[in-house]
Amino acid sequence: MQVFDPAREADGRPSIASWYTPTIGPYDSSDPAVIEYQLLTMKLAGIDGVIVDWYGRAEFRDHAALHRATTRIVEAAARLGMSCAICYEDQTVPALVEAGRIGAADRISHAAGELRWLADHWFGLSSYARLDGQPLLLSFGHAGLDDEEWTKVLDELATPVAYLSEHRRRPAAVGAFDWPVPQEGIAAVKAFNERSGEWPQRIPVVYPRFHDIYAEAKVHASWGHVADDDGATFRETLAAALGTGASIIQVATWNDWGEGTIVEPSREFGLRDLAVIQEARRARDAGFPWTRDDLDLPRRLLEARRRGVTGERDRLDRAAAALRAGRASEARSLLAVGN
Repeated sequence: MQVFDPAREADGRPSIASWYTPTIGPYDSSDPAVIEYQLLTMKLAGIDGVIVDWYGRAEFRDHAALHRATTRIVEAAARLGMSCAICYEDQTVPALVEAGRIGAADRISHAAGELRWLADHWFGLSSYARLDGQPLLLSFGHAGLDDEEWTKVLDELATPVAYLSEHRRRPAAVGAFDWPVPQEGIAAVKAFNERSGEWPQRIPVVYPRFHDIYAEAKVHASWGHVADDDGATFRETLAAALGTGASIIQVATWNDWGEGTIVEPSREFGLRDLAVIQEARRARDAGFPWTRDDLDLPRRLLEARRRGVTGERDRLDRAAAALRAGRASEARSLLAVGN
């Protein structure tokens, strides 16, 4: 956010755009070893897949760099037995118009072109998430394309998609997904779960807290605050989401450190929220092989990869394969060596 410097420390922690600190320290989201760690940690917690916030492919701002990182995530998800899906940030369309990168008359054709790229490259992957047999596509917010434009964009696609908009169901959508509303807190979650009951599809949200750093980063005023409440917020939203019977539940978020909604392991909260997910998963899947003690195994794998000891790669690759396949005893044994 142009204010913080991860190479510098303040009060005993790296200077990053967050009130919280990753257990593994500041990281590069395109680092293959970090991606492997993140996806395997999700997997051991009982999470089936990841929805990636995608800004398109344009060489504009940091969008191309994010696209390259997303490509690595999509490839890693397929390799590690995880699902993936895209949430399109259509706010990029008016930003491209304002910057003179596309014409105002090209909003629909640009967005349709981006989605056709997704259809050609990712929608057909066996690892790409589906809903009612169709590729899952989300769009974030309502500051980009309007309802009529979204209808026209989807009409241009040869590949039908299961499209869900944020908070409210657009006319072209099969439903909507929920997201934290810090000004309203848990009341907003309950309201969404109630009004979405008659829609063909919905994705309820689960989140632990909202504590952004936008004011301190001089971006804009804070959006508001939802207390962690010693994990009660997470447990309450998870129970509410499970109670809807929805096909997909979204945890918001894995690593939006700037808004503090993270469930990725942190110095402050450790593995707490992932253990809650894991417990809920085990209650529904008697064959689920992982325990809370196992949740730290991907971190140990990452640390071993970072050490880069000569001759260790084969063992670490076999450990990753065991984690992927649910071979708990083998994974523990391989990661006990040299750790």
